[in-house]
Amino acid sequence: MNLAEKELSIYVHIPFCVQKCLYCDFLSAPASKEVRRHYVDRLIREIKGESESYVNYKVKTIFLGGGTPSLLEPAQIAGIMNSIHENYSLEKDCEITIEVNPGTCSKERADAWRNAGINRVSIGLQSLEDMELKALGRIHSADEFYETYEEVVKTGFNNINIDLMTAIPGQTMESCCKTLRAVTTLNPAPVHISAYSLIIEEETPFFENTPVLPDEDTEREMYKITNDILFKSGYQRYEISNYAKPGFECRHNEVYWQRGNYAGFGIGAASLVENVRFTNGRDLKRYLENGPVKENRQELSQEEQMEEFMFLGLRMMQGVSEKKFQRLFGRTIDQVYPGIVDKHIKNGLLQRFFYLLEREERIMLTDRGIDVSNVVMADFLLT
Repeated sequence: MNLAEKELSIYVHIPFCVQKCLYCDFLSAPASKEVRRHYVDRLIREIKGESESYVNYKVKTIFLGGGTPSLLEPAQIAGIMNSIHENYSLEKDCEITIEVNPGTCSKERADAWRNAGINRVSIGLQSLEDMELKALGRIHSADEFYETYEEVVKTGFNNINIDLMTAIPGQTMESCCKTLRAVTTLNPAPVHISAYSLIIEEETPFFENTPVLPDEDTEREMYKITNDILFKSGYQRYEISNYAKPGFECRHNEVYWQRGNYAGFGIGAASLVENVRFTNGRDLKRYLENGPVKENRQELSQEEQMEEFMFLGLRMMQGVSEKKFQRLFGRTIDQVYPGIVDKHIKNGLLQRFFYLLEREERIMLTDRGIDVSNVVMADFLLT
């Protein structure tokens, strides 16, 4: 590949929120306006300062995540985006996403996002039941979600994702279905839905004091009904937890799953560039005083690259390409993992199929395999 043709994605971490959710283990916390201002100034300097490392790259996607990026002032979002536009080469159809929490959106903010070149909005809803939102420690109500959605649509955004969560405290099959049907019948309907089960993470209030959750059988039924309702509503499942109308798959997340190059800016942000992985330090005070500190630099071995190729690629419904694996690593999947694929095919967890779009053989999880995906993927660990 010509140097000028290299592709890059950019992730910008905004570690601020109004209130920490009870299940959240992300690097985020409330902060004063002064701290947020100082952080954005440092962030802009980092984005500009790192640009020399990426002069031979075209940026294909940008993602402003958090935390709650929509909490920033319009001028701050504009400043971040201007720094990227001025210092990086962007593809004409670059996908640019901002994460938005209901209750932090206004017409002024939405207009500013559009004017800054942002063309995709990801709204963190989780549930349309106020009692369930309260149980999660969310700051918004169902009505505030509807207001936010209407504002985003009126501003002209047509590439909208909604995050949903199942197996949350107090949730029933009835309330789960009610949220799903309400979201899929919005006018216009969102073109992308991310649907995750609640996972209790360490160092969260839920870990210290775990609430009563739906039992395992109910969680499994919620998982299946989510897939059924979204499929019947015209969404195609393209990754274990992600569904999209045709042509609206999240290209930024696909970069992660396909091991493309991505550069992360802001505290705690991770990068993977030409098979070298590194992260920014997580200390906010240190970042504000001295700028980013690169940590945990690791040049991935071939074995580590093969592992990631398999267990990230198998998350996608298009599976993994046997031809690409051999081209990248000089050996076939069966040579590296003797008997593993055939074992899981025999057990009904994997299948080989001919992928018409690329005209090649691929390996993918079956429906049963998706249910026990962690077990399957563990067999592709080499180190």
